[in-house]
Amino acid sequence: MGKTPLSPELMMRVAERFRLLGDAQRLGLLQALRGGERSLELSVGELAERTGTSIPNASKHLKQLCQAGMILRRQEGTTVYYAIADPSVFELCEVVCGGLERAAHAEVKLHRRR
Repeated sequence: MGKTPLSPELMMRVAERFRLLGDAQRLGLLQALRGGERSLELSVGELAERTGTSIPNASKHLKQLCQAGMILRRQEGTTVYYAIADPSVFELCEVVCGGLERAAHAEVKLHRRR
């Protein structure tokens, strides 16, 4: 976080972002939409299949991510497609994953010394 203190409203928004990212199912949906160099646009059915969940469950999580502005929703006929709206979400995930990876390496080194 920056050097300027966060306003109470901004702290609430940051906490909400972390709450949304604190669910493995939602993280899986975001990862499924991450298509390497460019983001993918996938239907609810495709996302459910890729993440091993039901369509209703995927829809519930996708709605939350969409309301938070992390993903975009587009309807074509009876099919709804989703895509990443805010790629910065992956930067945050990479910071967390990098920290977890460093901690795991440190733990392995510690166990080797014993």
